[in-house]
Amino acid sequence: MRGSECSQVMDKSSDNPEEDRVSLRSNGKMPANGMAKEVLGAFQSFRQSIRRPSEKSPFSPKSKDSKVTSSVQAQVSTESSFSSPPTSPSLSAGSPATTPFKAIGGSFQKNDEDQPDIVTQKKKPITRSKSDTNTSKLGDSLMKKGASIRRSLRFSSKKENDKTGRKDSAVSEALPEIMDDKEAEEEELSEVDELYSLPEIPHTPLSVMQINKLIEMEVLEEAHLNLLAMRQEFQKEQEQSGDDSPMELAKKEKDLVLLYNDLRKKICTIVCDSNSLPARNKALLVHLARIIQEEEKRAEEPGGLQDSWREAWREAVSDGVLAKVKSVHLDSKEQNRSWLAVHLGLLGKIIVEDLMIVKQELRWSYPPSFKVFSTYVRSYQRVLGQHLKKLESQVTELKDVYALLDWILHTYKSEKIMGSFSLLPEMAEESTDLQLEESFMKQLLEKYSLKVKDDMSAALDRVIELENKDVWKDKNEPQIEDNVFHSQFPMDIWTNMKANVIHSQKLDIELEKKVIVSCLEELKTFPTRFENQFILHCSALQPQPLWTKYQITYINSFAALQQYMEGYMDSCPNEVEAFRGEVKGLIERLMESLGKQYKDDAKPFLRRMMTRKWLTNDDDFKNLYSRTRQLCDHCEHMSPPYLEEFANRLHYHVVKEYIGQLMKNNYSCKNQKHERAATKIFQQWKQLCEVFDNMGSTHEWLDQVGYDLSKIIGEKNKTDIKSNVQPLLEHYPDFSRKHLVAVLSFRGLNKGREYHLILQKLTALKKEAGSTSTDRSQVLFEDIQVTANTDCFSNLPSFCVSFLQSDS
Repeated sequence: MRGSECSQVMDKSSDNPEEDRVSLRSNGKMPANGMAKEVLGAFQSFRQSIRRPSEKSPFSPKSKDSKVTSSVQAQVSTESSFSSPPTSPSLSAGSPATTPFKAIGGSFQKNDEDQPDIVTQKKKPITRSKSDTNTSKLGDSLMKKGASIRRSLRFSSKKENDKTGRKDSAVSEALPEIMDDKEAEEEELSEVDELYSLPEIPHTPLSVMQINKLIEMEVLEEAHLNLLAMRQEFQKEQEQSGDDSPMELAKKEKDLVLLYNDLRKKICTIVCDSNSLPARNKALLVHLARIIQEEEKRAEEPGGLQDSWREAWREAVSDGVLAKVKSVHLDSKEQNRSWLAVHLGLLGKIIVEDLMIVKQELRWSYPPSFKVFSTYVRSYQRVLGQHLKKLESQVTELKDVYALLDWILHTYKSEKIMGSFSLLPEMAEESTDLQLEESFMKQLLEKYSLKVKDDMSAALDRVIELENKDVWKDKNEPQIEDNVFHSQFPMDIWTNMKANVIHSQKLDIELEKKVIVSCLEELKTFPTRFENQFILHCSALQPQPLWTKYQITYINSFAALQQYMEGYMDSCPNEVEAFRGEVKGLIERLMESLGKQYKDDAKPFLRRMMTRKWLTNDDDFKNLYSRTRQLCDHCEHMSPPYLEEFANRLHYHVVKEYIGQLMKNNYSCKNQKHERAATKIFQQWKQLCEVFDNMGSTHEWLDQVGYDLSKIIGEKNKTDIKSNVQPLLEHYPDFSRKHLVAVLSFRGLNKGREYHLILQKLTALKKEAGSTSTDRSQVLFEDIQVTANTDCFSNLPSFCVSFLQSDS
C-alpha cells in the first residue's frame, strides 16, 4: 500500500480519531478497520519524523525548505526548554539566526509556542530543523508506539491469537505497506549528491563569541553561515577602506582566523570520532562535508584559512584510525607468551569492523568526491605501517617475528581482513599493500633469518643437555631401533630445522634459502660441540663396554643426521658439503677411538703370540678372541656403511699383528715343534676369520695368508716347502725375501742347502712376476716389519752364492 492508498484509507476512517481511541478504551476492543487505521497513522507519522538528515539538510539539493514547520515547533516546545544561542539582530524574519533556538541532542531547533497541536494536523507533514542531528522526541514517542504495535502484532501468545483472530486479519493487511516502506528507505541509502545549494548567508553576522558558542555546541551549519557573513563584511570593508583602518581590519581578520581554526578543530574532532560514533555524527558529517566543499570554493578569497580543508579532513580520518589501532588491547610479553598473535588477531577484527561501519554508514554522509572508503583504507595502511614498526622493535622471539611476518604478508591481505567478503565490492578496487618503509621488510626478513639461527643454536644446546640428562648422567644403555644403536636427537634436530624451512617457505620463497643457510651454518659447529661434551661427561667409562656402545651410537646418529641434511644439497651445496665434512671428521674420530680401545685391549695378547708360552697355553688367544668377539657383537648395532669400514680396519689390524709376530724372531720351533705350531696357527686363524666374517668385513683376501703360512711352517719335508712359496706369492705379491727368511726361522730352518734353495725359488718367482703391478688395495707384508736381520747372504762371498745357485 503506497502513499495514495494510505491517504484513501485514512480518509475512510473516522473524522475524529480521538473518538475512536476513546471507544477502544471503553470497550476494550477495536474493530479491524479501526486497528488498521491506527497502525497506518502511527507509522506514517513515525516515518516522516525520522527522515534521513541528508534529505532535510539545507545543503542537500533535495531540500526545498530549511525552515521548521509549525507542527514540530509546537511539539518540541512542549517537551523541555534549553537556553537559546544569541540571535543576529539584522537577519530577516524567518531566517535561521532570527528564530529562537532550542537545544536538542547537541543541535538547535526553532521554538514557536503559538503553533497548533500536532494531533490536529493530520495531513500536514512533519519536518526537522536543518541543524537537528538526532531523532526528535516526537519521533521517539512514535517509535515506542510503533514498537508496541509490532510487539502486539508479532509476539502475541497462542491464547491471545485465539481471542484476537479477527483483528489479526485486518492488521495483516496493513503490514505489507510497512515492509514496502522499509524497503523503500533502504533503497534510498546512497551517497550525498555532489552538488548543493548554499543557504542564504545572514546580512549581519553574529558576534565572535556567539559564533564560537555555535561551534562549541556543534551547530556547524549556522556557525559556518555566520562565518561566511563575517568574511563578506571583512572583504567589503577591506575593499572600501583600503589602508585607512588597518587595525580594525587586522583585528577582524584575526577573529576570522581564530573562528575558522575553531571550526576546523571541531570538524576534525567530529571526523576523528565518527567511526566510533557513526549514528551520533551522521547528520553532522553531512554539514561538515558541505562546509569543506564551500571552503574549497572560496580558498582564494581573503579571510579564510590557506591550508587545505580536504587535507585536514584526511588527517582527521587518519587520527581516528590511529585512535582505533591504539585502542586494541596489547598484553606484555610477561603477561602472555602469545601477546603478539593475540594483538594481531584483535587488530584484524577491528579493521574489518571499522571498515564495515565506513561502508555501511559513514560514506552515505559524504559526497562521492570525498572517496570515504578509499580514504579510510589508505589511512589504515599508513597507520598500520607505523604501528607494525613499533611492534617490530618489541619482538625478540622467533615465533613473534614469524607471527608479524605472516600477518603482513598473508593475513592482512587474506579474506580474514582486507579480502573479507563483507568489504566487497568496494575493496576490490583498493590496494591491499601496507605502506611500509622501503627497508622495513628487508630488515624484518633478515631479523627472522638471524632468529632462526639463534633458535637453532639454542635447540642444539638443548639436545646436548637432554642427552646428558637422559643418557650420560645415569649411564643408561642406548636404545636399539632396527637393530642399530639409536639416539633421538638427529630426528629432533631435523624436525626443528624442517619446521623452520617450511615456515620460511610459506612466508617468502627467497627467505627459505636464507633459513637453510643459517641452520646449516649453525649446525656445522655442532659435531665438535657434541664431541667435547661427550668426552667431558663419559671419558671415565673407558674401556668399559658402555663407552663402546656410546661411540657406536653416535657414529650411527651423526650418520643419520648427515643423511637428513643431504636433502638440502641442491639449494645449498656449499653449506651441506661443509657440514658433511664436519660429520665425517667426527665419525672418523669416533671410529679411531673405538679401534684404539680395541687395539689397546688386544695388544698384550697379540704380543705373546708365536712364543713358547703361546705354543703350550691358549689363554692369550682366548682373551684376544673374547675381546674381538665382544666388539663384533657391539658392532652388529652399527649402521651398515660404517660397520663394513670398521670391520675391514679391524680385520686388517689383527691379521697384520698376528702374522707380524712371526717376523719378530721371538721363537723357533725346533725339534719337530713346527707341526704343532702350524696346527695351532691354522685353528686360531680359522676362528679369527669367522669372527671378522660375522662382523661384516669384506677383506676376504686377508683370510688366505694364515693358511698359506701354516702350510709352509707345517711341512715335514724341507724339500716340499718350495712348492708352497708360489701360492703365497700369488696371493700376496708384496711378500718379500726377508719375510720368508723370518718364517723359515720360526719353523727352525735357517741354514743348509734346502734353505738356500727355498730362498732361490722365491727370488726366481718374484723375477718372473716383476712386470706385474701390485694391487695397492691388497698390500699386507709391506706394512709388516721384520725386526731381526735374517738375510744370511749378506756376509757370504760372491762365488759361494754362485755355487749355490748353480747347484740348484
